[in-house]
Amino acid sequence: MSFSRRAALASAALLMIAQPVLAAAPVQPAAKPAAAAKAAPKAAKKAISDFTPSPDAIKAHMTFLADDAMEGREAGTRGYDIAANYVAAQYALLGLKPAGDNGTYKQRVPLLAYRPAGEGAMTLTGADGAPVALKYGEDYLPGAQAQAADLSVEAPLVFVGYGIVDPSRGRDDYAGLDVKGKIVVMLSGAPSSIQTEERAHFSNMNTKRAEAAKRGAVGVISMSSASGEKRRPFAAGIGGMKAWRVTWRNAQDVGAIRAPSAPSLVSISQAGAAKLFAGAPVALDAVMAEAEKPAGAVKGFALPSKVAVTLKTEIEKRESSNVVGMIEGSDPTLKAQTVILSAHLDHIGIRENAKPGEDRINNGALDNASGVATLLEVARGFKNSKVRPKRSIILLCVTGEEKGLIGSDYFANNPTVAKANIAADVNLDMPVLLYPFTDVIAFGADRSTVGEAVKHAGARVGVALSGDPLPEEGLFTRSDHYRFVEQGIPAVFLMTGFQNGGEKAFTTFLKTNYHHPGDDLSQPIDYQAAAKFALVNYEIARELANTPARPVWNKGDFFGNTFAPAGHPSAAR
Repeated sequence: MSFSRRAALASAALLMIAQPVLAAAPVQPAAKPAAAAKAAPKAAKKAISDFTPSPDAIKAHMTFLADDAMEGREAGTRGYDIAANYVAAQYALLGLKPAGDNGTYKQRVPLLAYRPAGEGAMTLTGADGAPVALKYGEDYLPGAQAQAADLSVEAPLVFVGYGIVDPSRGRDDYAGLDVKGKIVVMLSGAPSSIQTEERAHFSNMNTKRAEAAKRGAVGVISMSSASGEKRRPFAAGIGGMKAWRVTWRNAQDVGAIRAPSAPSLVSISQAGAAKLFAGAPVALDAVMAEAEKPAGAVKGFALPSKVAVTLKTEIEKRESSNVVGMIEGSDPTLKAQTVILSAHLDHIGIRENAKPGEDRINNGALDNASGVATLLEVARGFKNSKVRPKRSIILLCVTGEEKGLIGSDYFANNPTVAKANIAADVNLDMPVLLYPFTDVIAFGADRSTVGEAVKHAGARVGVALSGDPLPEEGLFTRSDHYRFVEQGIPAVFLMTGFQNGGEKAFTTFLKTNYHHPGDDLSQPIDYQAAAKFALVNYEIARELANTPARPVWNKGDFFGNTFAPAGHPSAAR
């Protein structure tokens, strides 16, 4: 279909959808499970009488955002830009205050895409002084570099175990090691004894490279443990070498990466590790055995070799945007603080290598047109309410979540409001609206007082707050809210719960339609449940906006201590 034809359809759909949003139909009464009915407080109707969410409005938003004309809403593409214009138009229809760049609803997000250009080269020089060229795809895979199209590094090697520094556990894998001017070799992942969400933090290469950079390392080489190799074989990475990585561009117009002085150079296979550890003071087999123990207390040591690594990277500049609107608070003092409701607008675009006749467009109806539609309906609730919230509320639709939480990272580092005044973030990502849910999950609810707000708000509408049903996945670190956590801001990631058929609906969706063209509007989407989810989010936002005390991290929480130390506005009181 031609661009002009697609654009015409998009414009027509926008005009058609605007009317249902402005004259939204109310939620129709739905039968509640007995347990949920008993749990619902008698005063619930009175508490929420100023807002009746509309299933029709949510359906209208999802119908537009998940249409084929959006081409899967991939960040940096025309389809995403059309979707962003739609959201901005809805903000304008609702009368939200522009909170993007220069009095607009858009915040420009300059992107940078990068991927390895060729195989690179890696040469190992052992104690005997004889250089040996390691083999691409057999011994190593090159790392793409966001800040340099050409990079050459040559230095001695130091093995640093898992490369973890955790004062709360009395752990420092760099203790007694001199890595200044050296290339560090480290195990990927983290020991199994560390709590799953905290383990995810320590496993992240950004965290690991930052510790290496603090100590003067000039590069990082990663290697899998034995169990890590089983979970994701080294050979599986070969197919991903042509995939684009994405970050945002900084003020110097280069890729914004953390700890750029200690870049990820290469990942090595078990065979490559054996070559690096030849003649080491501790045998590689012993290192691997220790790494599999729960504590993973692998001791580091200098390796009797050095490597020279030469890398080439293909780099492209791209453009995208976040969409930002504000509902100004009413309290003379508290309105300076903002509560953010975030949802990612992007999806994964058009499927490559589809067979003739197969659906190629990943529409992303539940991931995450549903979250954006919820956010828009919550905004309508606040704009139609006779009582304005005391704190200001930011409605934030971000780009690049599917590329690595890029749009949220850009906003968290370059907010259009004062960062110190961002009180909390509630993130809406992939609510599975396929069943009449009776509970919600707020990943991170046990880490800050935001969890109490979720609990209180849910109780007003008869929706329970359940614990994390997938603790091994470390989901608290895996959506856009986490970029706010890294700035010390209390946050939760909200989705529909596992009660009343939720577990089956969620797991079936993951197996059949997640990141697949089947995530479209042909699914049996329950728009009554969608309206209920909007109501829960409205109540959560209202609770956070009106509670006199600013949200804070719970005392002793790992993430609070790590990112919001004493003196931070959100530090534990």
